Amino acid sequence: MNDMRMSPNLALNQLVAQRRAAGESLVHLGFGESRLPPFAPLMERLAAGATRNAYGPVAGSPEVRAAVAGYFSRRRIPTGPDQIVVAPGSKPLLMAIGLVVPGDVILPRPAWNTYAPQARLAGKHPIAVAIPEECGGVPDPVALRESITAARVLGRDPRILVLTLPDNPTGTLAPPALIRELCAIAEEEGLLIVSDEIYRDVVHDPATEFLSPAEVAPAGTVVVTGLSKSLALGGWRIGAARFPQGPWGEWIRAGVVSVASEVWSTLAAPMQSVAEYAFSEPEEIRERLRASARLHGAVAREVHRITVAAGARCRPPTGAFYVYPDFEPVRGELGKYEVTDSPTLARRMLDLGIVVLAGHLLGDEGEALRFKCATSMLYGETVEEQQLALDAPDPLALAHIGSLLERIEEGFMRLVP
Repeated sequence: MNDMRMSPNLALNQLVAQRRAAGESLVHLGFGESRLPPFAPLMERLAAGATRNAYGPVAGSPEVRAAVAGYFSRRRIPTGPDQIVVAPGSKPLLMAIGLVVPGDVILPRPAWNTYAPQARLAGKHPIAVAIPEECGGVPDPVALRESITAARVLGRDPRILVLTLPDNPTGTLAPPALIRELCAIAEEEGLLIVSDEIYRDVVHDPATEFLSPAEVAPAGTVVVTGLSKSLALGGWRIGAARFPQGPWGEWIRAGVVSVASEVWSTLAAPMQSVAEYAFSEPEEIRERLRASARLHGAVAREVHRITVAAGARCRPPTGAFYVYPDFEPVRGELGKYEVTDSPTLARRMLDLGIVVLAGHLLGDEGEALRFKCATSMLYGETVEEQQLALDAPDPLALAHIGSLLERIEEGFMRLVP
C-alpha cells in the first residue's frame, strides 16, 4: 500500500491548474473530461430532486433501476431492474466488483490508468496483455491465451477480463469479430468479463457496429456505464452496472450491494432523479448525445491528422475523445532532444506548451514513445464557448478551437523539426 499514488491523470490536472495560476499558457490534453456545458433539462431534474434528502435503497430506487434496465434493453441486452445497481460513478462499481470476485485481473495494455491500481487495492495481480494492431481496449486474442497460460505457471489466478468499449486511451472500438473471439476465450477459460462501456454513446459515427460482450456471453459479463462522458456529468458522479441473470450474476450483484452499503450507502437521491431521466432517453437526450458525439469525432480526427503529419503512427479515432500517437518512426530525430521513452517524450511536449498523459502511466511499455491526448479539453474555457462548439456545424472553424489546434500543430511540428 505504501507505493500507492494519486491517479496520474488527476494529479496532472492539478499540476496544470497550478502552473496556469502561475501564469503559464498550456494546452491541456492530459485529462479525460468531457468539457461541455451542463444540459439544462438535467439541471432541472437535479433541482427538482433536491427535496429528496432521505437515504434510499442501496442499489437504487425501483424507478432509476427500471430506467437503466430500459437503457440496456434498447441496446439488445435484455435487462430487468433487479440486475441493476447505481452508484456515485462507475469507479466505485469497478472497485466493488474487484473486491467481490476472486482472482487476478487481465487488462489490455495500454489501459485506463485506474484499472491496475484498483486491482492492487483489491489484493489482485494485474496482468497486462498487448492490444491488437487495429484497435485498443481489448487484449490481442493470441497474446491473451499465452498470458493466461504463463500466469498460471507463475501461480497467478486470472479470473477477470476487462474490456473497454470504446477505448480509453486509444479512442478506438474493437470490432464485433474480435469481441466474439475474446468472449469464446473467456468462456473456455472461466473468466468473468467486465465490459466498461462508459463511452458507448460517444461512438462518432452512429452507423458503426457496436457489439457488447453481454450480447455474446450474457451469463459471464458485467457491464459498467455512467453519465460522466456521454452527458458531461463527471462532477455529478453517476454510474450504473448491469449484472448477469442466474445464480452467479445474482451472487456478484449481492456482493457489490454489500460493499456499497458499507462504502457509499447509495447514490445521492437528487442524482437518482437525474439518472432516471437521462437513462430513460427522451428525444432531447438522444439529440444531445448525437451532437456531442459529432463534436468529439470532429476534433479528435483533426488532432489525429496533426499527429500523423508530425511523423507518428496513430490509430484513427472512432469513439470516445482520445488519440494515442506512437512516435517510434521518428525515434532517431527525437533522440537529438534526449527523448528516449514515454516520460521524456511527455516532458518534451510540456516544454512545447502541450500537456499529455505519458503512455507508461497507462501501463504501456516505458520505452515506447506513446502518449494520450484528450481532445475533449479543446472546446472552450467558458460555458458560452463550449455551447458554441456543441452547436457549430463545423467546430474546427470556431476561433477559440482553431487557435488551440494551431498551437497544437505548431507544437507537434516543433517536436520533430
